[in-house]
Amino acid sequence: MKENRMPSHVAIIMDGNGRWARQRGLARTEGHKEGLKTAKRIVLASRKEKIEFLSLFVFSTENWKRTEQEVGFLMSLIRAHITKELNFYRKNEIRIVHSGERNGLPHDVLSEIDKAIENTSQYSSLTVNLAINYGGRDEIVRAMQRILASQENDDENPIDELKIMRYLDHPEIPDPDLIIRTGGEIRLSNFLLWQSAYSELYFSPKYWPDFTPEDLHAALIDYVHRERRFGDAR
Repeated sequence: MKENRMPSHVAIIMDGNGRWARQRGLARTEGHKEGLKTAKRIVLASRKEKIEFLSLFVFSTENWKRTEQEVGFLMSLIRAHITKELNFYRKNEIRIVHSGERNGLPHDVLSEIDKAIENTSQYSSLTVNLAINYGGRDEIVRAMQRILASQENDDENPIDELKIMRYLDHPEIPDPDLIIRTGGEIRLSNFLLWQSAYSELYFSPKYWPDFTPEDLHAALIDYVHRERRFGDAR
C-alpha cells in the first residue's frame, strides 16, 4: 500500500456481538466479552498499520434502551477493561481520549476514563478515541449549546461550519477517512454524523468478535484503491 494514501483516521462501528453469541447458543454478555478481546487486537493492528487515529463506537446514547441487566454489564465491562488494559496502552504508547456525553455515565466508569486519559496524554503513536455514551446528533447539539454559552455567540460572530467544528468533542482529531462497520448492517447508526460527510464507508459481513487484523488490512487495501473526490467532478 502507498503510505501517502493510507487513512489517517479510521473509525469502527463494532457491531454483532450479540448475534455472534446467539449463533453459538451463548448469552449476549459472552459476545461483549469476546468483542473487547477483538478491540484490543484491532488497536494493536492499527498501530502496526501506522494509523494515527482510531475511533471505536463502544456505547451509544441509544444503547441505554437495552435491558438494565445488559447495560449494567456493559458499564462494568468497560470500566474493568480500561483499568486492566492501562499498562497495555502505556507499553504501546497509545493515547486515550473520550467522545460522548459525560452526564449519565457511572462515576466509577468516568473515573477510569479520566485516569486513562491523564496517564496516556503524552503518547503519540496512536490516538484511540473511545466513543462512550456517544451519539452523532447529541454531539452536534452539545456543540451548539457550547457556542450559545460562549462569548462567540453574538451578531459579529455568526455560526458557521468552522465554528461548529471547534466546539465538537475533539476538534483536534481529523474527520475519519474510513468508517468500518461489522455485522452485516449497512448504516451509520448515529456515529460521527458531522465528521463523516466525506468518509469512505466499508461494510463487513463478519460479526465484530470474528473481525481480525487481516480483515482490517483488507479494508485498508480497499480504501487505498478508492478515488476520493470530496464533491469534485473529476
